[in-house]
Amino acid sequence: MSVSPSVSAPAQVSGAPKTPTQAELLDFVRRTAADAELVAALPLDPEGRTWVRLEGPGGSEAWLIGWPPGTGTGWHDHADSVGAFLTAAGELKEHSLAARLPTDGWKTLELTEDVDRERRLATGQGRSFGRHHVHEVLNESRDQHAISVHAYYPPLPQIRRYSRTGQVLRLEHVERPQDWQ
Repeated sequence: MSVSPSVSAPAQVSGAPKTPTQAELLDFVRRTAADAELVAALPLDPEGRTWVRLEGPGGSEAWLIGWPPGTGTGWHDHADSVGAFLTAAGELKEHSLAARLPTDGWKTLELTEDVDRERRLATGQGRSFGRHHVHEVLNESRDQHAISVHAYYPPLPQIRRYSRTGQVLRLEHVERPQDWQ
C-alpha cells in the first residue's frame, strides 16, 4: 500500500485579505477600466494629472489617473510593490528597463545598450509588473487626455525618482506616501 503525501493550501487568518497576485491586480484594473461611468466621472485638468484613489483588492492601493496631452511620470519605480496598470481611455506609452537594478547603495548607474523596452498601450491594453520595475509612462497625444487605472501591492512604501541622460540613470530622490496623498 502506498500513501500519497497530503498537500494543503496555506492557512489564512480568518478575515485577513488574501495577498493579490500580479494577475489579480491586472484583472482588477481591467474590470475597473471597463466601468464607463467611473472613468467618465474623473475630473480632467488641461495642465496637470488628476487622480482619485480607489479601493483595490486584498488591501492593495489603486488609482484612477487622468493624463493631459503631453504629460508623463518621469523615470521611477515602485520599490517593493508589484503592480498593474491599464489604459481606460486614449493611449499611453511606457518606456521600461529590462534589467533588475540594485535596490540600495547607488546614485548613478550606466545601463547596457540592450535594456530599453517600449510599449504602446491603447484603450483596453495594460500590463502587470514585478518589484523594482523601473519605467516612465507618457501621454504623447497633442490633443487628447488619456485615463488609466493602476493597482499596487503592498501599498506603495515609496517611489524612487530617476533622471536619465543617454545610458546613465541617476537616482534623484525618494518620495514617501505623505508626499503624494
